[in-house]
Amino acid sequence: MKKVLQNLRDGQTKLVDVPAPRPNPGNLLIATQRSLISAGTERMLVEFGHGSLLAKARSQPDRVIQVLDKMRTDGLLPTLEAVFNKLDQPLPLGYCNAGVVLEVGQGVSGFAVGDRVISNGPHAEIVSVPQNLCARIPPEVSDEEAAFTVLAAVALQGIRLANPTLGERFVVQGLGLLGLMAVQMLVANGCQVLGIDFNQQRLSLARQFGAQTVDLAAGQDPVNAAMAFSHGAGADGVIITASAKSDELIHQAAQMSRKRGRIILVGVVGLALQRADFYEKELTFQVSCSYGPGRYEPAYEEQGQDYPLGFVRWTEQRNFQAVLQLIASGKLDVNPLITQKIPQSRAPEAYQLLTESSDTLGILLTYPDHLPKIETTVQLLPVVQSAAINIGDAVVGVIGAGSFTTGVLLPALKKTSAHLKAIASAGGTSAAIAAGRFSFRQSTSDYHTILADPEINTVFITTRHNAHARILIEALQAGKHVFVEKPLALNRTELEQVEAAAAAAPGQQLMVGFNRRFSPLAVKMRGLLNGRSQPASLIYTVNAGDIPANHWTHDPAVGGGRIIGEGCHFIDLLCYLIGQPLVGVEARMVGDQPGIPIRGDKITILLEFQDGSTAALHYLANGSKRFPKERVEAFSEGRVLLLDNFKSLRGYGWSGFKGMRLRRQDKGHQAEIAAFIQRVAEGGEPLIPWPVLEQVTLATFAAVERAQEPPRVVQ
Repeated sequence: MKKVLQNLRDGQTKLVDVPAPRPNPGNLLIATQRSLISAGTERMLVEFGHGSLLAKARSQPDRVIQVLDKMRTDGLLPTLEAVFNKLDQPLPLGYCNAGVVLEVGQGVSGFAVGDRVISNGPHAEIVSVPQNLCARIPPEVSDEEAAFTVLAAVALQGIRLANPTLGERFVVQGLGLLGLMAVQMLVANGCQVLGIDFNQQRLSLARQFGAQTVDLAAGQDPVNAAMAFSHGAGADGVIITASAKSDELIHQAAQMSRKRGRIILVGVVGLALQRADFYEKELTFQVSCSYGPGRYEPAYEEQGQDYPLGFVRWTEQRNFQAVLQLIASGKLDVNPLITQKIPQSRAPEAYQLLTESSDTLGILLTYPDHLPKIETTVQLLPVVQSAAINIGDAVVGVIGAGSFTTGVLLPALKKTSAHLKAIASAGGTSAAIAAGRFSFRQSTSDYHTILADPEINTVFITTRHNAHARILIEALQAGKHVFVEKPLALNRTELEQVEAAAAAAPGQQLMVGFNRRFSPLAVKMRGLLNGRSQPASLIYTVNAGDIPANHWTHDPAVGGGRIIGEGCHFIDLLCYLIGQPLVGVEARMVGDQPGIPIRGDKITILLEFQDGSTAALHYLANGSKRFPKERVEAFSEGRVLLLDNFKSLRGYGWSGFKGMRLRRQDKGHQAEIAAFIQRVAEGGEPLIPWPVLEQVTLATFAAVERAQEPPRVVQ
């Protein structure tokens, strides 16, 4: 199927052939009939892509600070690689979609195959969208009209925050699509409306919809006009739907407002507020968040948990429904807002028109009338004959195509002798992009295609954590060698199932992505510590960095939490450096205090080993990003080793060793992947024996459990 993508690095807008997505549980699979280009948001994305690196940096100063911090700790080359990898991830464009339901995902209620629906799906022939981001289209509303629903809901949410009442006077600054729909909805609410803009066509439409207007191009003063419009009292409310870099619109909005007036920002403008403007009038200012309550909340959007109507009257889905009702009743007329209708096959032309013409309002992309066939696999390169592949060569299928996969794993895999055949991702798009970049022969949205391929003998699993154990077991049962990114499992039940599957496949390699033990500095450190005759003491400090509390990694059912999901990396390295079996685990996390929503990412873990060695792992998410992420200190027989962020290793008191310093940070990814591919080709014992994989995983479970126990009282 075809999908519109925007490359942020070079600004190119392309129509790309990608696998059709699968309907995940809680989702609808929808065949698009019409989709609306958002003249504001999408124009900004295209212009950002066309900008130089310097222009991109100037437009995102917060990201520049993050890049500089990473450069200080990780070095120049790893930072540049991460930045360019991010820019090379094309973004799907569009979020205003109208279509027909092809399939209904597990757990979805209120929808059926054949329903006409709107959604915030992108410009693609087939989209998969969570049910709470969809709404059924009334019979009297056309697909073209329905395509405006999601964008109209953005304007509606801004109006709801302003809480207009019958007879109040409102000003709408900016008469683009959002502004013109806001004008109509305010008029329908019984308000008197004043619209402000430069464009004559848009001013004319605003008057057609019942508003008075201010023509900025004619030199009319917006503040004076608003005061006259309100008979000197000032506007009851101002809705800002314009896009501008300066702070002038906010200043004007404050000046034209009455005492205790309301200002709602729906567009994007400068926000250097002047205190006097708001202090003297006690103005209320609020930024509106997209479609309404539920936006960006995973429980609502991804998991389908609705808010009770009696407590949250207007969610984003109910706002969609309200917009559709307004269109059906004729109170919201979007037909005059349609500037162009362009087939999706000519989408790049549509975006060129968008950026070249200031008169453009609503550009609708049209799609074939017949429903598309659901093709979950796309063949990118010709099929290679089996004779071209030597016996024992690793023929690889990759399941998962996220930023780590494309930025770290695939570049390392590309340098090996492996044959890259197929890559899968749930939505299909990221897999298609990765397939093109790294010369895979197929991309797919159904990973079972990879498991069923008899030519593929090696599978890499880089999905979200909750799918690792399940797919790993399926891959082993399908006769594949398996490399799975950490963690191996999220709980003891999964671990037992993985152990049984591994035991039933003794001839297949099973590897977990514990890359740090393959770092050249870690290998050197292990060699130095091997010569000790007494127990060692290690201290591993991980400046993990904060992740928002609603991120999936914190969800025990999806990410497992940060210790199980990521802490296993560091426990494995400590086990590798000590070279002895683990015999004990204790853990403590920071106290339960106000302002600390997550405690499990600020934890100290004490490990005890069979030879009496100990290791303290400090996993801390409350540090500065300017401090290096990882530091390992080893104390042994009057000597000290200091491993600093996988860039340098220093020795204190070691005969014949003072230190090593690498030209660039090396966490062992390339050596790890190369060693695994070689082991697949040549056979032999697993790179990391099963007892080690098991004890590391069990240690993470134990650490989480111990950290939740009450502390012992000091007597």
